Amino acid sequence: MRSRLFGFPNPVNETSARLVAGGVVAQGIVFLAIRQWWVLIPLVYGFLARVLTGPKLSPLGQLSTHVLTPLLHIEHKIVPGPPKRFAQAVGLVFSGGALLSWGLGAHTVSYVLIAGLVMAASLEAFAGFCLGCVAFGQMMKWGIIPDHVCEDCNDISRRLVSANS
Repeated sequence: MRSRLFGFPNPVNETSARLVAGGVVAQGIVFLAIRQWWVLIPLVYGFLARVLTGPKLSPLGQLSTHVLTPLLHIEHKIVPGPPKRFAQAVGLVFSGGALLSWGLGAHTVSYVLIAGLVMAASLEAFAGFCLGCVAFGQMMKWGIIPDHVCEDCNDISRRLVSANS
């Protein structure tokens, strides 16, 4: 049971990832608009759920993968999962840091962290540019993340073969 619940999909449908990012943008804007700490709880939970289980325990992940993506009759791009999981972990750090900052009375820090998160998620949602994925790739080049974590990240030939099949 554990292997079925925990884990992150690999590969990932880029359309679903962008829809999730759009949901993150919406949640972040709501927090910045109403400035209520409790808005951060579903945001933090969503990132934690996606890091641990992919879309399985994430309401936003479920909505994106099982409802919204199938409604879009477009060509979907398939991308490696590990960089997307890393991006979710970065979102967890930002949203969790915002919640912690709020709890410590540093509300301005919370606003700055969520504003940064909204900007990064907007790049993913609206332009298909994943900052976390870029950071992941750079850390692989530097040897911080071992090559075996994402073999597809270094060798796109497998994706090209599957795209042409």
